[in-house]
Parts: sequence; C-alpha cells; structure tokens
Amino acid sequence: MNIKEHMKRLPPWTKRLKWPGLIMASVILFAIIAFIVILFGGRFVVSEEELILDEMTTVETEDGTIIERIYTKNREIISIDEIPIHVQEAFISIEDSRFREHSGVDLKGILRAIYKDIIAMKKVEGASTITQQLAKNMFLTNDKTWMRKTKEVMAALYLERNYTKDEILELYLNRIYFGEGTYGIEAASQHYFQTSTSELTIAQGALLAGLPKAPNSYSPFDHPEKAKQRRNVVLSRMYDTGSIEAGVMKQMQGSTLAVERSEGSSETWSNSYVDLVIDEAAQKYHISRDELKRGGYRIIVEMDPDIQRIAAEKMKNGEFVPGASGPVEGAFTLMDHHTGALVAVIGGRNFQHGDINRVNSRQAPASITKPFAVYGPAMMTGSYDPFTLLSDERQAFGEEGYSPRNHDDHYDGEVSLYQALMESKNVSAVWLLDHIGISYAKGYLEKAGLPTKDNGLAIALGGLSDGYTPLQLTEAYGSLPQGGTRKNSYTIRKILDRKDDVIHEHSPETVEVFDTQTSWYLTEILQTTVTEGTASAGSYNKALAGKTGTHQDEHVWFAGYTPEYAGVLWMGYDQSGEIAGSSVYPTRLMKEILTTIDQQKNLASSFEKPEGVESLPAPIELPVITDARGSLNLTGLALLRGTLRWSTPGDDRVVYRIFREEEGEDVKVGEVTGKGEFKVSAFGIFDQTSYYVVPIDPLTGKEGRPSNSVTLNWEL
Repeated sequence: MNIKEHMKRLPPWTKRLKWPGLIMASVILFAIIAFIVILFGGRFVVSEEELILDEMTTVETEDGTIIERIYTKNREIISIDEIPIHVQEAFISIEDSRFREHSGVDLKGILRAIYKDIIAMKKVEGASTITQQLAKNMFLTNDKTWMRKTKEVMAALYLERNYTKDEILELYLNRIYFGEGTYGIEAASQHYFQTSTSELTIAQGALLAGLPKAPNSYSPFDHPEKAKQRRNVVLSRMYDTGSIEAGVMKQMQGSTLAVERSEGSSETWSNSYVDLVIDEAAQKYHISRDELKRGGYRIIVEMDPDIQRIAAEKMKNGEFVPGASGPVEGAFTLMDHHTGALVAVIGGRNFQHGDINRVNSRQAPASITKPFAVYGPAMMTGSYDPFTLLSDERQAFGEEGYSPRNHDDHYDGEVSLYQALMESKNVSAVWLLDHIGISYAKGYLEKAGLPTKDNGLAIALGGLSDGYTPLQLTEAYGSLPQGGTRKNSYTIRKILDRKDDVIHEHSPETVEVFDTQTSWYLTEILQTTVTEGTASAGSYNKALAGKTGTHQDEHVWFAGYTPEYAGVLWMGYDQSGEIAGSSVYPTRLMKEILTTIDQQKNLASSFEKPEGVESLPAPIELPVITDARGSLNLTGLALLRGTLRWSTPGDDRVVYRIFREEEGEDVKVGEVTGKGEFKVSAFGIFDQTSYYVVPIDPLTGKEGRPSNSVTLNWEL
C-alpha cells in the first residue's frame, strides 16, 4: 500500500489537523531556534576589542608625581580589588540587587517591565541588570526597541558565561559616566572628593552610585539638594538589601555631601614639556597622540617640576628684549648633560598645548656656534692652542671678497684665540675657518649634532640657510662639560602599559665631538666669557660657562652650561621682526633663572677639572709703561752703572725686553721677567744713551707698546 492510499484511509478529523499542526511545529521550531540564538548568539554582539576601555595616559615623574593627564575620556581604570565592598554594594543595591544571583537577565524584572509596557501600550520601563547595562553601553545604542533589547539580553548572557561577576562589575564601574567629563569610579572619586576610590566612605560611595542615572540632574556641585536626596535613596536601598545596618544608614543620611571641587587651574607651566613628550612618544616609540589618549600608558619623564615651574614663571614674566613688532617670543631648555635628560623645556612665553614649540624651531644661531664651527676644530688640529695669535684686521676673504666686521667695529691687528672667542671677534673667526678649511670644520659640526649644507665662510658666524633649534644647541654645549662627548637629549625615561609592564625605556646615545683637553680649554675660555666677555651681563655667582649670539637685530641667544646642566635661551620673533636690543637680555634672564634654581638646588661653585688635562693659564694683559726712568751711580773701582726702573702691574709672568736706541736699528740689551728694574753699563759720566722697555706676553709672544724713552741721570 502506497502513501497516497494510506492517507485516503485516515479519519477526516486528522486531515483537519494537518495545517494547524504544521503551524504549531513551525512555531515550536522557531522558538527553539530563537532560544538558541538568544542563548548563544551573544558572541556576535559582543566585541572583545570594545571590552578594552579607553583609559587616560599619565605623564609623571619617577616618584609618581603626575604632571599631566592625556585623554579623550577622563578615565583611570582600577581593579575590583581596589574598590571597597561598601562601594560595590552601593551600586548593586540601587542598580541590580540580585546581581550576584542572576545569570545576566532578571526574569522577574523583565515580566514586571513587560506588564507595565503592555498597560501603557509603549516602552516605559526597563529591567536591565548591571550586566545588561554594561552590554548596552559598550555594544549597542540607546534605542528603546525590542530588537535592541534582544541583542542586549544576548550580550548579557554571553558576558555572564565568559566572565566572572567581579570582572563584569569591574568593567561596569570603570565604564559608566559620572558627569562633568568623568568616566569610571576612580576619575569620579578624584573629581568629586579629591581622593582615591579605596578611601571612599559609605556616604561618598552612595553619592557616586546615585549619579549614573542622571549625572547632570544629581550633580553635587550644581544641585546639592537633589544629590543628597538621591544619595539617601541609595543608602536606603543598601539597608533594604542588608548591606548596611539601620544605624549606619541614619548616620550616613545625616552627613554632609563632603564634596570638594578641585581648584580650576589655567596654569600652563608644564604644557611645553608634555607636548615634547607626546612628540617623542610618536617619533621615537611610534605611539600616536590618539593612542596615548586611550591607551592607559604611564609615561615616566625626566622633568624636574621645581625647575620647570621656575623657568615657566621667569619666561612668562621676565624682562625680554624690546621688539618693534609687538611682544617678543622666547624658548628655554635645560638638560642634565651627564645623561641627556631634559629637566625643563619652555616652548613659548605663555605656551598652550598645540602651539609652536619653539625649542624645536630652527633659527640662525649667530656666534654661539663659534666653539663648534671654528675654535674647537682648530685646537683639535694640534696646530692651534688658546694663545695662538690670529689675525684681527679688516680684510676680504675668497674670490667673492667676503668682508666680515667685528660687532663693535674695533680691530686689534692680532689677538689670541682665547681673546677672539671671549670677545666674539668676527674677523678672527672667519680668518681661522679659512685656514683650517670649511669641510674640516663641518665634520665637527656634524659630530656636535649641528649639520649644515652650507659651504661658505659665513658658517663661522652662524650665518646659515636653515639654522639650528635650541635643543640641538643644548646638546652641543652639553658635550663640553662631558669631556667632549655629546648625549642625545630626551624627555621619556620609560613607558609602562596598562599592566605596568615596561614596554619602552630610554637607551643613551653618545657621540665624541672633541677630546677632553680641547673641551676643557673651551670650558675655561667660556667661563671667562661669562665673567669678563660678551656674556658678562647679569649676575650669577656660581660656575657658568657660555656664549652669546645676535643675528642681524632679529633674535638673540645665550647658550651655556653649569657643572650640572646645559641650557639655551632664545628671544626673537617666529617670522620677521626687528628687536631693539642685544644678547644682554637672554644672558641676564638665563642667569636670573639659574640663580633661582640655585636657591633650591645649591648648584656647584666650580667645574671639576678632568684628570690628565692641563689647566689654562689666565690671559696676560700687557701693561702700558709710561713711567720708565734711568739713573747713574758709582760702583766699585770707580765704574759707572746705570739702572732702569718702571712700574709693573703685579703679573710676574710678563717679560720685559730692554732696548738701547741706536742709529739704524735699536739693540736689545737684555730682558727680565716679572721685575721692574734692569742694570746697564754706562759709557761715561755724561752718557746720553736712550733706552726703552717693551713688555712681552710669554703665552702668545705678542709685544706690547714700547715705554717712554729714558736716559741715565745721576742720583742725588
């Protein structure tokens, strides 16, 4: 019997049940599928990537002092172990009292919500658990639709199967918004109470637990009465759920809000430094600004907050060179030359985040490059030392007839290398560069971190097409107190990730620029430059070596170093503009900053001479002798003896050569060192022979002016 025949023999009532049965079976099958989808489909709603919350990055010093926070959302993630039980219970009591029992969905709450929705004929009440709220906030929109609610349930079930209750609660408390730009329990605790979550009282925890429902409406700052009422509701719920006793509830409900608004600060003292940190993180460690805003890193930096604050205040309010085009800008750096660590950076007089950070702006360096472009390289040849004589006469150089002028338009004919550097003689610098060779000198500029594509003698005077940044010059000057070894500057000591694992750490890079002897010679000369030369403006009573520079009345520099730090101070306009002053201004301000730092740090009074190097003798200033005189007296056996005398300056290193005037060419009759007397033989009683004295610098061999001419006369 086939199937058709069998169907024909079935009772008639069975035929009537055929379609309803199929419909019922389909409904049951659909319900089973829907149940399976709801139960296991959450994996398609939940994004593991989105479970990683955006977290602020902190910029802090080694001792944990937070300098600034970098974030899109003000959130600091903490572990559930750092959240007191009474704070956890406050949120559970008001948001989801059966949180510890249900599996992500509270069926009783859902039935109650459905009933009220049906009565109202619209969606009026939710029954979301903490897990559902977390799912909605992280993966879904706020639309009140059945589809969204279904996805919410799916995600909640998934979270409950794959995460513990503590993990879910930790995510929830770190995720929710508490108003006034704060996300997460720790940021809220710091914002409203100026304390960490671990220190929150029961009342404080209850106040925070009441905020997420309507952060603006329950703001304790803007609506303290509503905030107190909401807090007390939470405390009541905590009593209802058994989290606190009645006595504690009453006591806490009678307490004040105890909120404390942090003093709003418009200070910008750290902005320049932090902007440099952000740039360094991107360029050196390939962490973008956007990643810093969400990545939750801890960046340990080398800033000294005391010095940074001092520098920021002085740069903002100190005396700047006058300018014809409005206020003049400035930049300041200070680096620990032992390590290359930048302890202070000021990129502008009132620097705001995103401004031009002038410590990285290129400017013509003027004369502050002379130690690296001319004098250091010259001494490295072995043919020049600090007392080698250089030309100091107006002259033209090369086929193009390059003719530099000294800044004061005064020329000495010839000067020592020491004097040329101390007094910043332009002609001598160009003359010396011409002799040692441009390509040779550029090699040392490269080592000093000051490369240039220029090939003219103007390199000697810092007349460059591109110029250098204050940071480059800081590194270069930092090499001199380190025996000629340059260290790359840096701000970031190390970077830690969310787990506090070190993912990046500074690795020092060094380059040898000059040998130790040349560096020490330059240090001694530049110390004299600060006390007696072009950098003598202002007052600083501790050890300091440095050099000034002025570029065509457009901007001015001071660059130098103490035994602890190397630093640069620049003043000028970002583009074009004429200043009405000299390098006196940055020199004075640098010394003022160092003086204030010294009051806190007690900086060194002298540089320590490296082992195995020679000290540089002080330059000799040749005297001008105008009081030479001669006398005759009778010695034994009736012999006549003459004596020449003159005043001496007290420097017993000066050599005095005595000449007798003769027809044709004068004759040297002797010399003495450090004395103002010389004996000569007389020719007769009426001897009218004339003599004069010439002072000689034994360091340079330079002759001074001859003294007045004298003859021998009888002593009475």
